[in-house]
Amino acid sequence: MPGIAPLSTGVIARIMHGEEVNQPVLQILGIKKINSNADSERYRLLMSDGQYYNSYAMLASQLNAMQHDGLLKENTIVRLDKYITSLVGKNDTDKRVLIVTDLTVLNSGAEVGKKIGEPVTYENALKNGAQSKPLASSSAPVQQNKPEKKPMLYNNNNNNTLNSSINAGLTSPIASLSPYQNKWAIKARVTSKSAIRTWSNARGEGKLFSMDLMDESGEIRATAFKEQCDKYYDLIQVDNIYYFSKCQLKSANKQFSQLKNDYEMTFTSDTVVQKCEEMDDGGIPEIKYDLVPISQVANMEDKTALDTIGICKEVGELQTFTSRTTNKEFRKRELTLVDMSNSAVTLTLWGDDAVNFDGHVQPVILVKGARINVFNGGKTLSMGGGSTIKINPDIPEGHKLRGWFDNGGGDNITNMVSARTGGGNFNTEWMTLQEVRLRNLGAGDKPDYFQCKAVIHMVKQENAFYKACPQSECNKKVVDEGNGQYRCERCNSLYPNFKYRLLINMSIGDWTANRWVTCFNEVGEQLLNHSGQEVGNALENEPEAAQAMFSAINFTSHIFKLRCKSEMYGDVTRNKLSVQALTPINYKEYNKYLLKSLKDLTGIGSSN
Repeated sequence: MPGIAPLSTGVIARIMHGEEVNQPVLQILGIKKINSNADSERYRLLMSDGQYYNSYAMLASQLNAMQHDGLLKENTIVRLDKYITSLVGKNDTDKRVLIVTDLTVLNSGAEVGKKIGEPVTYENALKNGAQSKPLASSSAPVQQNKPEKKPMLYNNNNNNTLNSSINAGLTSPIASLSPYQNKWAIKARVTSKSAIRTWSNARGEGKLFSMDLMDESGEIRATAFKEQCDKYYDLIQVDNIYYFSKCQLKSANKQFSQLKNDYEMTFTSDTVVQKCEEMDDGGIPEIKYDLVPISQVANMEDKTALDTIGICKEVGELQTFTSRTTNKEFRKRELTLVDMSNSAVTLTLWGDDAVNFDGHVQPVILVKGARINVFNGGKTLSMGGGSTIKINPDIPEGHKLRGWFDNGGGDNITNMVSARTGGGNFNTEWMTLQEVRLRNLGAGDKPDYFQCKAVIHMVKQENAFYKACPQSECNKKVVDEGNGQYRCERCNSLYPNFKYRLLINMSIGDWTANRWVTCFNEVGEQLLNHSGQEVGNALENEPEAAQAMFSAINFTSHIFKLRCKSEMYGDVTRNKLSVQALTPINYKEYNKYLLKSLKDLTGIGSSN
């Protein structure tokens, strides 16, 4: 047929006997979805070389989009650019599965229009003596040069299966694993590793950690418990490649894993792990990062996982607190990341990551799988299970960010993604302080919100902080017991320490009026450019340093977003303003407001 690519006749028998064939051309006779779960859909292929056909062929999940786009219809001729094979069953005489990981469509099914040849099942090749005996091969592409250096063993027992598999070049693709196999070894990259988690219940106590593994065919979650957790946690590192064997396979719990695999692995006492020391990674993909600019975090949904990169501009103090429900101790540290979108976001580290982090050199931070948390209008990022962090990664984005920051790029951060805005019904209508009075804002049942451009006239240093409960979940003022202990009435607990929380009163004014406003901790820290702990220490122990902090913000102008609400103090009603957020002046937006005001004034004047 003119224009129709010729098939690689007889090649299926060779491939399924273990021979490696370069870019064979085959025809798709049929394709069928074998899993109704949309999160882990897989397709089975019926493929022909014109002489033989094979129904033991699978499409790698990364190629599912080609099926969705209608590119793999019946009679389509394709070239297999990359493929791997694997023995499936309880011994080496069982079926070999072909997994297609990359292909090119040469002729569409409509163009070909019919089945080519009269193919029969490739098993007939054995009966007809097409191959005298199977060729020694790998379920992955055969390595031409075996490494001289042996892989590092992390288990000296029960490693015969793994050693023989590696030496023979036999490793199974992740996509072929199932609970019906018991002799397999995989070669995979560790893409993420959780922190060690502990549990305690009526059945006992223990610990675990989990990791995500990836090869060219797909991904799978692996979990190590108790003794295996202790044995492997420090040995297995993210981004390294390892051989794994003798793990238990079971159905995946989709509540804890979003990977597109129906199964997950559990380490056992027989599990063998060896680090791959070869220079050739065998085609295993690198970890990919879908980096999101910090400015876009503000537009993303709560609990969304994302990858991002930024400079650690500020480092918070290590905080330790105890859960009121489980009585378990937690440790966390908050970082402020900035990037070239002139935006900043708070990133929370937990556990050992928080304890060991040193951000005083303002490193580049790359995070993968961080989760968005939303509170009171502000959005923060938090590391959790499956999240990974890299310090000063050797990637182009990191080098570019370093140069930007070192040349003053982080001095003009205008978008504070984590700033709280006061929650629902937040109205950022421009008003002058006089208009707020004339409209009697805050007199209703609900608070009113507005924004204005104002200058700071005076800041009260007296009572600018209070001593609060050290638990991050509780900001209640503590009672000094006078014996080195501090009592929190809300938690009903005594603590040997406390944390400083800012509560700053200051006078601001625009061209129409002056008002006293209150700044709470987060806004106060942003305004003074110091943490609450630093400000509190200075006010109590270093008055000159505190004076310098507060004097530095006098007569500075900002855009204030304010909450207005009338509150009762004894028998007197007072209209109280509190700062929900403040930002540097965006003159483009402010000028729009001024021009609109001029037009309104002009319209009033012409009507008279």
